Parts: sequence; C-alpha cells; structure tokens
Amino acid sequence: MDHVSDVHPDTPASDALSPDALGGALRDIVEFVDQDGWDQPPMLFALVPTAALARSQPDLVDADDDSELSPIAQAPLPNPASAEDATAELERVLATTSWPPTVMGAALVQEITVVPPDEPTSEGRPGRVAAGALRDGRTLGLLQLRPEPGADPEAGIELLTHPDLAVELRTALAHTLDVDPAG
Repeated sequence: MDHVSDVHPDTPASDALSPDALGGALRDIVEFVDQDGWDQPPMLFALVPTAALARSQPDLVDADDDSELSPIAQAPLPNPASAEDATAELERVLATTSWPPTVMGAALVQEITVVPPDEPTSEGRPGRVAAGALRDGRTLGLLQLRPEPGADPEAGIELLTHPDLAVELRTALAHTLDVDPAG
C-alpha cells in the first residue's frame, strides 16, 4: 500500500482545484470498489493531487491520467458482525484519523440500506455511499444503488446525489482534515 506521507510537500492548495475535482475522485473510488462487487467493508481513502503524486511516485500514475485528485486506499477497515458495532468502529476510526498537509481531502465508501423517505416501513434496497471532503470545506456524497437481479451488467454505474446525502459522514470526514498532525 502507498503511504500518503511519501507525496512531495509542495502540494497545491485545495482552492486551486476545479469544482469537479471531488466528484471525479469519488467516481474513481466507486469504480475501483465496484470491481470487487458487493458485500465489502467500508474503505477510507486519502485524496492527493495527482500532479504531486506523479512527481513523487511516477510509477503510480498513468501518463494519460488527467484527474486532479488521486485516491489512495488506506488500510482496510474492520467489518464487525453487527450494524451497531460497525457504526461504532467507523466513528472511532474517523474520530482518530488525521492527515498530513499533502492530503487535500478524504473519502469513505460504505454499503448502506436505502429506505425511501416517504415509505419508512418498506424494505430497503442495498446501496453504496461514497462521501468526501476537501480541506477548503467542500463536501459531496454520491449514492450507487445495487443493481436489481437480472440487470444488464454492462449498463455502467449510475450515481445519484442530494444535498442531504451522508451529511454526518461528510462532516466527520471534514473533521479528519482539521487536525494539524505536526501540531
């Protein structure tokens, strides 16, 4: 696994990133996770500027990669048996995580059950939420619903978003960027 501390310190500020940088990184993360299918534990990612990563570790970046941010997967998170234990473990991890200044953002992807707001007693549908935050305060949440049985596997990944999607998770990720690890 790559270490985020290996990225060169002259990383540009997150305000130099385009408005689409976080969304592009989250899409990359969903596509990466989707390759291994469903029923996976949560995964945490550092978001580092691709240009800085290309300078410090050129073997990790494709020559034609024009993305602004590169997700770097962190150590796998535990997958506790119960939902309550999983929530407590995720809260603990996010409360104790901080990033070096070279990291411009953080993201997490986890599987959830989506229940329609107007039908709180209906059976939920499995989904995957990808949430991210940048040092400049921008956050975003994307939702991928698990395809129905028999769905066309070549249909591609459909991502949905809403301003209220994963607000608490986005806030927790933003707090991991507040702490100065040198301080």
